[in-house]
Amino acid sequence: MANSTHRKLAESRYPRLEISLDKIRHNAETLVSMCRRRGIRVAGVTKAFCGHAVIARAMVAGGIDVIADSRIENLKRLRDIKLPKMLLRLPMISQVSEVVEYADISLNSEIETIRALSAEASLQARTHQVVLMFDLGDLREGIIDQSEMLRAVVDTLQLERITLAGIGANLTCFGGVIPTQANLARLVELKGTIEQRFDIELDIVSGGNSSSLHLVEQEAMPVGINQLRLGEAIVLGRETAFGRQIMGTDADCFKLTAEIIEIKDKPSIPTGELGLDSYGNRPSFVDRGTRRRAICAIGKQDVVPESIVPEDGDIVILGASSDHLILDITQCKRAYHVGGLVSFKLTYAGILSCMTSEYVSKHFG
Repeated sequence: MANSTHRKLAESRYPRLEISLDKIRHNAETLVSMCRRRGIRVAGVTKAFCGHAVIARAMVAGGIDVIADSRIENLKRLRDIKLPKMLLRLPMISQVSEVVEYADISLNSEIETIRALSAEASLQARTHQVVLMFDLGDLREGIIDQSEMLRAVVDTLQLERITLAGIGANLTCFGGVIPTQANLARLVELKGTIEQRFDIELDIVSGGNSSSLHLVEQEAMPVGINQLRLGEAIVLGRETAFGRQIMGTDADCFKLTAEIIEIKDKPSIPTGELGLDSYGNRPSFVDRGTRRRAICAIGKQDVVPESIVPEDGDIVILGASSDHLILDITQCKRAYHVGGLVSFKLTYAGILSCMTSEYVSKHFG
């Protein structure tokens, strides 16, 4: 019996990330339907799962309009999917050749970069679309002054092989600024100013990411915002301004399972003079007496410990080193054993780190 159990474990590689393609497709369908009723197209963001084509196709089956990613390496993996590709992170000038080849659209805030894209697009005999980013106060990427934005429009319109597709903004990712009717209305007003002054029509007004969805839910999104870039909302079913679950979506599209490699009763406080840990931090401990501890074969090289939540609510995560996750299982009603498994829910950061780690096996269901 023990040998058959060992063989069964050996057939499964741990740590293991289980991904429900049906739930991802369902979440995409739910969000696309909600947005389209309000005239908003969805750019499905694939960066959390490193542009894995199988997962991206589940999003496409859910009806997304554009594939969006921050890394050109991920867009390369998705080149065979017949949807427009959008590069979310501002392009590096050193990568303009790949940007023009693998991205149909890119978000931009520097005219020097757009000139480089124009020159490369001419060499490749392609037309590249540009979305100019406007900073609404979150202080990450974007032009912060309207007069500078208008000068950027002038310069962009003069460039060969470049189409000014629209304008956009990003909120919450750096400064934590919440999307509101007031700040997104500024983006719509800017669209009107640009269209009137230059006698053009902008196709895209990209009103942010999953943090903007609360406005869609409340039917408070300013008319004129016609695109959202959604990643976390699709893979976790939550809006990110307030962290609420979106009605009708699934939160458990991803599940992480790790194998136990040690169980021992140990003191709560290390013995000896304390210095720095393996990451250069000075740890602190609370004396809770002797506790039952389990170590799982996964660590900071694979996942951010703060980004995972044990499915067994009686487990306490004590910390991790590069390769070991240390758990307190003293209060657990379930009997754990060496060679047994512990499962975890993940945050967005947890999905991102597990998908990035080559040591975490990926399984699609």
